[in-house]
This record gives sequence, C-alpha cells and structure tokens, in this order.
Amino acid sequence: MNGRRILVVDDNQDAALTLALVLELEGHDVRVSHSGEEAVLQASTFRPDIIFMDIALPNIDGWQAAREIRSRPWGRDITILALSGYSAPEDRQRSAEAGMDGHLVKPIDPLDLVRIIPH
Repeated sequence: MNGRRILVVDDNQDAALTLALVLELEGHDVRVSHSGEEAVLQASTFRPDIIFMDIALPNIDGWQAAREIRSRPWGRDITILALSGYSAPEDRQRSAEAGMDGHLVKPIDPLDLVRIIPH
C-alpha cells in the first residue's frame, strides 16, 4: 500500500466514518476515534502520519489531545490538522498553540481533503 496512515478524530460518528471511507478508497490505512482520549491512545499504537482532529470533543478537546500527542516522542512528527466548525482567528491561533500544523474549517468536501494529503 502506498497510502498514508491516517487517524480521523470526530465525535460525529457519521462524519468520521464518511471521511474514513473516502480516505480508504484512496488507498490510505485509516483508523477512527470519537474522543480526545481515544485519539491519544490510538495514535500511540497506530502511529499515524496524519491526524484530522475535530476540536469540540467530549472530555478533552482536540487542542488538548493534540498537545498530549505532541508531548510524546512518537508524536512530534505527525501532521495534525484541525478539522472543525470553529473558524474564528482565535480558534486558528489556539490550534497553532496546541501544535497543530493547520486548521481546516467544516464543512469541507472529503475529496478536497484527499487532495491535500501528500503521497
């Protein structure tokens, strides 16, 4: 497989599974998490190349999950992209401060996401 390892994190199960399906059809190895805690745990074992991280997650939000992943030696080189309905400049700033590599605003066409993934 020439695809990337991708973790999709979203508490909206339909949105997460739809994006995962599109990414799998493009040849990527995809896992899905529905909470920040689950994302950190899955990232520690799956070691994704890319994480699409929702911000508004139960218990710990996407910003905290990103900080926790970044604090681990294995999490320093993962590309983490916020994928959120939050779009204010301060939301983008918080994403950057949490160690995220970019901030994408929902709704976004899954095929547009496929195009930004390096192969």
